Amino acid sequence: MINLNIEQETNRIIDFIKKIFKKSNAKGILLGISGGIDSATTAALCTRAIGKNNMLSLILPCHSNDNDLKDAKSVADYLGIKHIIVNLNETYDIILKTFENVNDFKNENLEIPKANLKARLRMCSVYYFANLLNYLVAGTGNKSEDDIGYFTKYGDGGVDFLPIQHLYKHEVREVARFLKIPDKIIERKPTAGLWEGQTDEDELSKQLGFKITYDKLDEMLMNIENGKFDMHNGEYKNLTQLMKKNRHKIELPPNLQRKNEN
Repeated sequence: MINLNIEQETNRIIDFIKKIFKKSNAKGILLGISGGIDSATTAALCTRAIGKNNMLSLILPCHSNDNDLKDAKSVADYLGIKHIIVNLNETYDIILKTFENVNDFKNENLEIPKANLKARLRMCSVYYFANLLNYLVAGTGNKSEDDIGYFTKYGDGGVDFLPIQHLYKHEVREVARFLKIPDKIIERKPTAGLWEGQTDEDELSKQLGFKITYDKLDEMLMNIENGKFDMHNGEYKNLTQLMKKNRHKIELPPNLQRKNEN
């Protein structure tokens, strides 16, 4: 599926980051590192653009798998950038307990609200340190996830700039290989670490109603973009419906324009 010149595209992204950084007058760039390919690739691109001394990575465990923490630390160490671990377990528990004490909603389905709360706590943490240090927050979202709204609004979607948002997941993998990200990180099963055993492909399959992998998703999204798909096909119908449902995540909030009274 690759049709990009990966070396040229990598350099183009690095130039983009340099311009954003220079224009911002910020002192550095920070991002949350999960141990996954997207954050590792974004961190590597930013490090190449502005140098490791101006980079900070935050590792934000929130009842997370210990392997996620190890992988995140290994990425920071591999890139030679500073990392800070901020454990959000206690903060999350306190907030959740406060919310769950509201009796009216005790029997509601809590899985998604609880997962989104983790993502939004991480966003708050990242921006606390960004404000403290006058750093820019780099987003790690890719095109495959952005096109279908597979991210948390005002969670991992709350960032200052998105260096790999235009790349499909399979293209992110190729950029990661070009940047010599360790194979263990590239081949790691994608997960947001939102609950025990959660994987992105399993969650997407549940949302779509059919088994999907990132490679299949990329192929389908490219076909939709090029108009080469059958709208009567059940899988494409489900995917386009999900895209429409989540469109609000990538648009500015609707607002009413001021009426001209003259």
